[in-house]
Amino acid sequence: MKKDIIINATPDEIRIAITEDGRLAELFIENPDYERVVGDIYLGRVAKVIPGIKAAFIDLGFKQDAFLHFSDIGDQAEDFKEIFGEELDEDEEDEENTPPPKNQPHGKRRNPLPKLERGQKIIVQITKEPVGNKGVRVTSKISLPGRYLVFLPFENKINASKQIQDIREKRRLKHIVRNYRNSRRLEFGAIIRTVAEEQEEKSILEDLENLHKTWKEIEKKVKSAQPPVLLYKELSVTTSVIRDSLRDDVEKVVTDSKKLHKEMISYLKVNSPEFVDKVQYYKNDAPLFDKYNIESEIHQTLSKKVPLRIGGHLIIEKTEAMYVIDVNSGKYARSKDQETNSLKTNLEAAREVVRQIRLRDLGGIIVIDFIDVYDDKNKKKVYDELKKEFKKDRAKVTILPMSEFGLVQITRQRVRENVVRSITEQCPLCGGTGIVESSTNIVTRIERWIERFKAENSRISAGKLVLKVHPFVYKHLKEGTISNITKLLFKHLMRINLVEDLSLALQEFRFIKAKTGEDITEKFS
Repeated sequence: MKKDIIINATPDEIRIAITEDGRLAELFIENPDYERVVGDIYLGRVAKVIPGIKAAFIDLGFKQDAFLHFSDIGDQAEDFKEIFGEELDEDEEDEENTPPPKNQPHGKRRNPLPKLERGQKIIVQITKEPVGNKGVRVTSKISLPGRYLVFLPFENKINASKQIQDIREKRRLKHIVRNYRNSRRLEFGAIIRTVAEEQEEKSILEDLENLHKTWKEIEKKVKSAQPPVLLYKELSVTTSVIRDSLRDDVEKVVTDSKKLHKEMISYLKVNSPEFVDKVQYYKNDAPLFDKYNIESEIHQTLSKKVPLRIGGHLIIEKTEAMYVIDVNSGKYARSKDQETNSLKTNLEAAREVVRQIRLRDLGGIIVIDFIDVYDDKNKKKVYDELKKEFKKDRAKVTILPMSEFGLVQITRQRVRENVVRSITEQCPLCGGTGIVESSTNIVTRIERWIERFKAENSRISAGKLVLKVHPFVYKHLKEGTISNITKLLFKHLMRINLVEDLSLALQEFRFIKAKTGEDITEKFS
């Protein structure tokens, strides 16, 4: 499978696309309206403890308090005492009412959980982005990800990724980490990542040293800080994607930003010099995402209807409790046998469903309504196809076999807000009953239109244009001491007269030649 990482950057937004065999598989967006917070570590204060739901709410200084489930409280009572320099009540919680920590090995004695009280200081790490009116979710099981390791300051176990198949290699890597810990008489746990396989001991130890140093700096901040306060900021989206996704199976990393190109080269020279040659700077006039056919696929994520290659389509809809995906067959009928046709469509749909779930980062409960097949072997083929495709997904997924009604139920871990929500905002015209493309994203599309126009027209021959937009977009473009439209015109050396047009839908815009009145929007869309 051919895998590429394509990074498009503008002053207001960075978009990172991961493609598989030329098709968009994952999309990450970073802009002022959508700041990544997963991985950030805070010193917070307990705001409320609610035993009835086995959870506490932690004040991190956000609009909504963070949610901390009792199962996300680690075994670090003694560590809390050392860090804060104060005694905490360590009374054992009721074994029957308090769930054990996740991934607890069988037979391991669970340490007493620290009793949470209102006003108590606590170190937590954000594990899930806020969605709607829900605040972030946090854990006190702190982890610091590096290139080759994940450092666990409150744990003791050293584990290796299951994807490292060689038993001798696993032992070698564990031995390196264990020797480091024992020689310095330290207490910490670690997870050895897949990319550590076959790496030199020196590289592993350098990564470990850096992570340990970072944790010591966090501990130092804690002793003098008053909550709520940020202790550690996770890497930018670009750097974290490079750290987590750039492996041997990636053929190239392409960016149209000189700044990002330089930053990635500098990062890789220190952390993964073997990948430096894979990073390329894109210099062409045509927009980068157009070159790799990514733009149209991003726009597709705003639609609930997704076409299938062999005909038919998916309908993806969100309800209050879950996502529902309906598979429609269309006109596909290569075989005279209905069961065979339905199976072919379902297998194609299964591949596209997984791609859309990953691309949109859908989480929670997902129900897929496949076309009816009656043979149990065919039902299993669809189920096996879903399992095979989900192996590409980094999120935790649970899939139930197809029911007699043709339904497949899936639960998928949600970490960040899905892509559709990150590039849309609540519709000011419908009172929040639907969503439309955000003004920021519309302006970004306008700028890409200008880039395509400029690629085929010189400044002299371009002439003056009239840009017609919806009043809400007009207002957005006129905002600022130096307005957004002025910055755009100055950047591209264009002469454009901005006009508001009530007849246009919010996401629409029209470019008109001022001299002839010709509408040239579609020519460069």
